[in-house]
Amino acid sequence: MAVIDSPVSAPPKTTFYNDPVIRGYIYQFLVAVGVICFFIWIGINTAQNLAAQNKSTGFDFLWRTAGFSVSFSLIPFDRASYYWEAFVVGLLNTLLVAAIGIFFATIIGFTVGIARLSSNWLVSRIATVYVEIIRNIPLLLQLFFWYFAVLKAMPAVRESLALPFGSYLNQRGFFVPQPIFDDRAGWMWIGLALAIAFGIGLKIWARRRLERTGQRFPVFITTIAAGVLILALTYIVSGTVITFSYPELQRFNFRGGLELPPEFVALAFGLSIYTAAFIAETVRAGIRSVNRGQTEAAQSLGLREGDRLRLVIIPQAMRVIIPPLTSQYLNLTKNSSLGAAIGYPELVNVFAGTTLNQTGKAIEVIGMTMLVYLTFSLLTSAFMNWYNGRVALVER
Repeated sequence: MAVIDSPVSAPPKTTFYNDPVIRGYIYQFLVAVGVICFFIWIGINTAQNLAAQNKSTGFDFLWRTAGFSVSFSLIPFDRASYYWEAFVVGLLNTLLVAAIGIFFATIIGFTVGIARLSSNWLVSRIATVYVEIIRNIPLLLQLFFWYFAVLKAMPAVRESLALPFGSYLNQRGFFVPQPIFDDRAGWMWIGLALAIAFGIGLKIWARRRLERTGQRFPVFITTIAAGVLILALTYIVSGTVITFSYPELQRFNFRGGLELPPEFVALAFGLSIYTAAFIAETVRAGIRSVNRGQTEAAQSLGLREGDRLRLVIIPQAMRVIIPPLTSQYLNLTKNSSLGAAIGYPELVNVFAGTTLNQTGKAIEVIGMTMLVYLTFSLLTSAFMNWYNGRVALVER
């Protein structure tokens, strides 16, 4: 019996505004127009209000004399400096405390996160208590505690606590030796760059060698030894002279050395301790996400516990750890603005505080401050996304 194929009818055509793709474009266009109109309305309204109050806009105030001093700065700053220099001082102070906080928070967080999974009952419980206490107390209260209850309660200058390496701690701050470089110290930076380049090249070579032969190479120890050797040779050949200025107690205060004010110490310590508690939980969750069979396979190969963690568990856990770790880095950077509460001269305190009060340029000052934190966040996210792409596992 012959089967007659019926002609396949084409699907009915719909109008263009019923097409899901075209409709999506239309909605996006309308939303974009609405957002643009909203910002135009805000701009016009702001300009009219400023004109009604006889206020002008512009950034010419940045070249006026600031007329105030800052307690701690990485560059020279006094009352005769300009407002743009005050902006740079606040920016550098924010970068400094954020970089130090990220460094120590990462080390403490990974250590505590691994300790929470330790088979030692005491170590695991101590890590748990630390995490549960620190992350459930507001950061501002912790900063008040470290500043007022700890550092401000330190002995007076004449009864300073003597610490190793010629350092002293008192209620005025933390005094440490300061290295002093001569005019040939630039060669040391060149030597450091060569040591870093050597370490990167050695790591790439060792990874390719491991993939090709299955044999490991002690990259870390070799890099450290080679870096010390390169720096030592650079120091000897260039004739660089590095001396140290040690803090010495004079009549009313220490002279010499490097003085770290209590506001800086409290903020850096508080940010590190607080953020590390959240990083610890991120690390613990990342390690838990790795299949237990991976640990058992590493044990069957005879790997020690430290090698299992470093070579098998952590590399696989990083794809889970990095996204929330990026958020914690961003939170730490933005939380550095709380330093204004304890008098640390970071960006919000120096620029969005003192400068705004003296100039009255609210729009310009707040806009520049917001742009700085936005830039910090975007750069940090871009770097962590790049690193996440490098450590991501390639499935076959």
